[in-house]
Amino acid sequence: MAGLTLASPSAEPQRRGYSPWRETWRRYRRHRPAVVSAVLLLLLIAAVVLGPFAWRVSISDMDVVAGLQGPSLAHPFGTDDLGQDILARMIYGGRISLAVGLAAMLVSVFVGTLIGALAGMSRGALGYALMWLTDLFLSLPQLPLLLMLIYLFRDGLKAVFGPEGGIFILIVLVIGGLRWMPVARLVRAQFLSLREKEFVEAARALGASPVRQVVRHILPNALGPVIIAGTIDVAAAIIAESTLSFLGLGFPPDTPTWGRILYDAKDFLDIGPHWALFPGGAIFIAVVAINFIGDGLRDALDARKVI
Repeated sequence: MAGLTLASPSAEPQRRGYSPWRETWRRYRRHRPAVVSAVLLLLLIAAVVLGPFAWRVSISDMDVVAGLQGPSLAHPFGTDDLGQDILARMIYGGRISLAVGLAAMLVSVFVGTLIGALAGMSRGALGYALMWLTDLFLSLPQLPLLLMLIYLFRDGLKAVFGPEGGIFILIVLVIGGLRWMPVARLVRAQFLSLREKEFVEAARALGASPVRQVVRHILPNALGPVIIAGTIDVAAAIIAESTLSFLGLGFPPDTPTWGRILYDAKDFLDIGPHWALFPGGAIFIAVVAINFIGDGLRDALDARKVI
């Protein structure tokens, strides 16, 4: 015993305290496709946000002589039939496409969370009525309804908010208003499970109001599925906006979203395939990256899965 040396308490390495966010980040890092997808998405966002500062070519500059030229040093993504630079139009349109996806996701998550929370906390007819409404919206054909709403309200919103602002608000509200149902069902299922847990019953026994139970105890523990559903909604909104623009029902022709560029390139695929290749590739990368990020978040936020 005399030869043993006892280490002082200060010499022992201090163990780092447990943090749910640190543990979530550790689990997310182990999902390699999700990490690579997050890097690709950040690069794509940085390109469309910072691109105008590095590439100062205007989207309206035309050079008919240089029409339908392939990628070159002067035009890295080539030109369209009017000689407009596709890279400049891709940068401009990327901001609109990504903004539509994020804004529509926020609308769908907000509406779905609100309706799902009300249905999950209700113990009477209100919950059944809200779920009946959710099932009714799920049974509606989304694309025909989307086209009908665009036709009905497009001119009115254009007159109030302008050509671009009116179409942006209309597309965001319509896409978000038709994507909230899966979020509502997820939130309701989470609320039905969490409201019977011991920590919620303890808060109820201490006199917490239903609003406080939801805000402080139930909703924070139900955010995992909501975040995952939100990432899926971003990808679905980008595809929906691209579909509308490809059908000629989205933004005006002089507003080059990724879908609109594809629509303009469809008649020149045999002589100018680069015109459709780059916007199609951008849509593909954005959607696949967001889906992989959703998979990574699902695994990271699922505490029952060992990673």
